[in-house]
Amino acid sequence: MPNAAQIRMARAALGWSVRELSDRSGVAASTILRFETGKGGMQTGTLERIENALAKGGVVFTPADASGGVGVRLKK
Repeated sequence: MPNAAQIRMARAALGWSVRELSDRSGVAASTILRFETGKGGMQTGTLERIENALAKGGVVFTPADASGGVGVRLKK
């Protein structure tokens, strides 16, 4: 599951606003903003909807490894 920083990075990579992610995922913009700013948690199913919307947009979530922390990249 992606964390808040990865969600923000993914939106930035795609050039999506919180509102656009909300429209594409069906998750309220206020819920996304609360999660991204660390002011609230998120249920697994809700986070999966956000992750799926970003993946459909072309984002790949990368795990932490020996060379660095978690991140995102765009599909070719």
